[in-house]
Amino acid sequence: MYSKEKMATPYLVFALFTTILNVQMVMCAPAASCGPIIADDRDRIQVALNLEFLEAEFFLNSALGKGLDSIAPMLTAGGPRPVGAKKANLDALTNRIIEEFGYEEVGHLRAIITRIGGFPRPLLNLSTENFANMFDAAVGYKLDPPFDPYLNTVNYLLACYLIPYVGLVGYVGTIPNLVTYTSRELVAGLLGVESGQDAVIRALLYEKANEKVLPYNITVAKFSGYISQLRNRLAMCGIKDEGLIVPLQLGAENKTETNVLSADANSLSYARTPQEVLRIVYGTGSEYKPGGFFPNGGNGRIAKGFLAKA
Repeated sequence: MYSKEKMATPYLVFALFTTILNVQMVMCAPAASCGPIIADDRDRIQVALNLEFLEAEFFLNSALGKGLDSIAPMLTAGGPRPVGAKKANLDALTNRIIEEFGYEEVGHLRAIITRIGGFPRPLLNLSTENFANMFDAAVGYKLDPPFDPYLNTVNYLLACYLIPYVGLVGYVGTIPNLVTYTSRELVAGLLGVESGQDAVIRALLYEKANEKVLPYNITVAKFSGYISQLRNRLAMCGIKDEGLIVPLQLGAENKTETNVLSADANSLSYARTPQEVLRIVYGTGSEYKPGGFFPNGGNGRIAKGFLAKA
């Protein structure tokens, strides 16, 4: 259990970080685009298609040891195989959950491609080294040994924490800008499952919130906070991401420190723009500079348009 006394110092640190980050956001505002962009429904949804490829390959390979090239090769449209994806060392329950998530992502890919059109699978970096670099960036120093997402169930769930939430807030940001009923219906259906996946991952991690992640002297809850802070820094558009444990002033109705679902003051999901999403998954803080999970950047008109301006 978390007592207020035990959590007081982390809360002060979090509050200080939030204040500093908000100041940085104001200072960076002219350089970082946080507003809407001009695009049609197809282009907006295709930004999310990049993330659906990422999730499909991560989940399928981790649970089954094989990805889209074995499960649904036609959906790849000949795009390159992902780098570094492999079977994770998961307990039986988690493996079954992640296998289900993988098959769900296959359905998402098929739905998007058949309804609005697709593109070849982008090059994806799911290597241990890439995850290790992201976790180093999150905690602010090089972890020793380097973080391995495939080592065990806890590590893997923390690695999962990095990905589905980004798609979730991207869909929330997309829906208000969609024009046709068909597009809104599609994205609403995608959002429902993506939010469910994120909730399951966060709930599984919350159950272990106070456990230390071996061999690091960092709890699961602190790791979640570090990752959420990293995504806020990379997106550069304010606080739209929170860890599993928060101070009361950030909890639902300011009455709970539990934060199994990340949400705003009215318990509504946060929203992100396409450029924010790309800054996060590239790991560079810039929609113009590829990297992270997408070494060559994303596909689709919006992602390619940003890269062409680099």
